[in-house]
Amino acid sequence: MSENSGWLERAGANVRDRLGIRGSNPREGLTLLAVIVAVMWLIEVINTLDSNRLDVDGLYARNVGRLWGILTSPFIHASFAHLIGNTVPFVFLGVIIALRGAKRLALVTGFVIVIGGLGTWLISPSAHHADTIGCSGVVFGYATYLLTRGFFNRNILELVLAVVVGVVWGAVLLSSLIPHTGVSWEGHLCGGISGVILAWRLSIVDRRRRGVTAAAGPAGPAAGRAVART
Repeated sequence: MSENSGWLERAGANVRDRLGIRGSNPREGLTLLAVIVAVMWLIEVINTLDSNRLDVDGLYARNVGRLWGILTSPFIHASFAHLIGNTVPFVFLGVIIALRGAKRLALVTGFVIVIGGLGTWLISPSAHHADTIGCSGVVFGYATYLLTRGFFNRNILELVLAVVVGVVWGAVLLSSLIPHTGVSWEGHLCGGISGVILAWRLSIVDRRRRGVTAAAGPAGPAAGRAVART
């Protein structure tokens, strides 16, 4: 029994290593994800009770005075139907990222909001003075981050995970890039691009970290050697 348990433990550790979740705290990541979703729902409750007045606090293209809308727009939705439609993929994809811990989830979410939002702010039309609201851009960032991470990491398990994400959400994501009235395809596109950029950069960081860990061996890094943490 002990030999079987030891084999299962080593196999589980190997899988966690390949998925990049060994040493992380999934519970903290899932807690942060739950908090983000709860904030979105709380804001929509307040918005509904206030006759949707918060809708005007979204992202306005190339309006320097409203640049702060990049940070607020993902948390505001036009209706509960809009929020529910975004919450389902946000949670599905967010859970996968959250398994790597709260720091990784916060990094991916923050990067996509800021970089994807800045891109949306730059390329969206502004003639009609409409604002962009909703977290679908973040959903696209989550999706492309997961879809491309295995490719950049050259990791078979993460590639399999990418296939699962593509099968479940691929058609919906692609259709959302087609211009529709009242839908910001620019936000979807820029969110997706930001997810690819982050997956590429983090793959480099993660490979370097694994290289340092392997070189250090079981006894840890040599005395005086600096080890980068992310």
